[in-house]
Amino acid sequence: MTALITPELVTLDVDLGTEPATVIRHLAEQIASTGRASEVEGLYADALAREQKTSTGVPGGIAIPHCRSTAVIEPTLAMARLAPAVPFGAKDGPADLIFFIAAPEGADQEHLRLLSKLARSLIKKDFTAALRAASSADEIVALVEGAIADKPATDSTATAASAATAAGAQTSARPKRLVAVTACPTGIAHTYMAADSLVAAAKEAGVELQVETQGSGAVTPLDPAVIAAADAVIFAVDVDVRGKERFAGKPVINAPVKRGIDEPAKMVQEALAAADNPNAHRVPHFGAEEQAEHDAEASGEHIGQKLKKALLTGVSYMIPFVAGGGLLIALGFLLGGYTISTIADKVVLANSLTNLPDGGLPIYLGAVAFKIGGLSLAFLVPALAGYIAFGIADRPGIAPGFTAGAVAGFMGAGFLGGLVGGLLAGFIAHWIGGWPVPRWLRGLMPVVIIPLLASIVASGLMFLVLGGPIAWFTTVLNHWLSGMTGASAVVLGIILGLMMCFDLGGPVNKVAYSFAVAGLGAGSVTNQAPWQIMATVMAAGMVPPLAMALATALDKSRFSLAERENGKAAWLLGASFISEGAIPFAAADPLRVIPASMLGGAVTGALCMATGVTSQAPHGGIFVFFAIGNLVMFIVSILAGMVVTALAVLALKRWAVRKPVDTVAATGPAPVLVSQ
Repeated sequence: MTALITPELVTLDVDLGTEPATVIRHLAEQIASTGRASEVEGLYADALAREQKTSTGVPGGIAIPHCRSTAVIEPTLAMARLAPAVPFGAKDGPADLIFFIAAPEGADQEHLRLLSKLARSLIKKDFTAALRAASSADEIVALVEGAIADKPATDSTATAASAATAAGAQTSARPKRLVAVTACPTGIAHTYMAADSLVAAAKEAGVELQVETQGSGAVTPLDPAVIAAADAVIFAVDVDVRGKERFAGKPVINAPVKRGIDEPAKMVQEALAAADNPNAHRVPHFGAEEQAEHDAEASGEHIGQKLKKALLTGVSYMIPFVAGGGLLIALGFLLGGYTISTIADKVVLANSLTNLPDGGLPIYLGAVAFKIGGLSLAFLVPALAGYIAFGIADRPGIAPGFTAGAVAGFMGAGFLGGLVGGLLAGFIAHWIGGWPVPRWLRGLMPVVIIPLLASIVASGLMFLVLGGPIAWFTTVLNHWLSGMTGASAVVLGIILGLMMCFDLGGPVNKVAYSFAVAGLGAGSVTNQAPWQIMATVMAAGMVPPLAMALATALDKSRFSLAERENGKAAWLLGASFISEGAIPFAAADPLRVIPASMLGGAVTGALCMATGVTSQAPHGGIFVFFAIGNLVMFIVSILAGMVVTALAVLALKRWAVRKPVDTVAATGPAPVLVSQ
């Protein structure tokens, strides 16, 4: 195994400007110059994208920019001691010790373990003092190699916990026991630094703490007996906790992983306070899914962000019902013709494989496919409402949400009724779940009491107050859409195309897609407007990834190696209607890629609506060609938008004034793009 750091990768007492991006670029160039990375731009872009998700500055004048990148050939550390220091987002000020951890996508576990050891050593004051006092690059290398040769902090954690347990057994009152989980997206540095910081803070407070680090290496789960004995749990994570159901019922403190490094003592004290507070937030009893409200409060989200998460949760769970149902309906039309919609019920009930109807096997199979698809599609509104409620109140909200959605469907309130019913059910279920009840009643709350009362209130409001007005508005909206022709239809196509390409799978994209999917069930041979809207949305959503693939093929010099590799995959992603295939390009260059994508999407949307292209399938791209009406213009519209976007993005990259990357980096890509 080659050395992780060499003297050539160390820079001492240099002035690298005032911006983190400048420092990261310098270290990326240093790594590439030693032959440990295939290119500077790809490594720099990956590290900068990671930095923009969460700043890597930690207390003590230290920063640890890090990333996994396809540009990295072998795991590498590059170090810079800065004069002057550069702010990397730590609360106590700028950083003068910078370690850049660069890991390949397929780094082996041994290398990752060593990188994690270094990250843990950087919170030790004697180690950082020695780094600042070192007079040569060779001395820095020796210090680092010594640090990663030591035993990992988890060993000392377990020893400390065992010692504390033994000491506690000799006293009349045992100390509080805490458990924690730490995890970050990369799983190399912050995960382990937060673990060690929390352990050190707990030791100072005289508290037992054992940590499960869910990093990039193998995870050693906490012993179930340790979890059972814990008084509270700390989740210092930027990603979902694996196996969260193991901690069900425990008082919980949720926070980003960086807070575990910056404020470990505060988190320990908060956990101790939660352990003594009967009203403290707890890990939900009803499964491993993260409780949306708890997360929202813990991360300080405002009401708009909470609603967005709940709505997107509902849409994501609804889509499988619609996708399967829509494709089966389209298959039914393909096998049985357009008259299948009028005879399907009779054929399915009166015939079988041994008693085929007139028209033979195709008619029978077409009727079966059409009926299954229709039944699946009937779950659209209940599933939407049920999982919106789930996103707000977790599992106790599912039954009230489904019921309110069924009421909305019964009253003809449709998609909008499902949205309102789901929100009502979710907030009511969450409110009831917060009632103080006797301990003996708590077990019945999520299973009986919350679903019963929330269903009565939410569905009652839909029947008595809200359902009628929403149904009237839905009818008016459907009539308006059905009557759109000519210029008005083209304008709608442009708007939908712009929305689909604005954030590539983000909230705006999902609003346009949900609008199309919700109306799909209302389409028919005599009312094809919903099918036209669905085709427009799907075609426009295919444009960005296909255009980026074309652009990388036309002019490779305008793209990094990583982008060129992403371009190859984008052909298939675009053809499959996966707009997210363009996200790597938009994240690296949002001011060029997003406007160019929107321009092409608008062209495609306008052409689709103008030429009456239809789609009875909600997803699948070109692979559901059998469900597309006017297939030739569907393809022509996509090709037109693809060419427009590809040429536009190349023109912008070539002729638009390009600021130095280091200054542009401060603005960063739109959060929705990075989060993808």
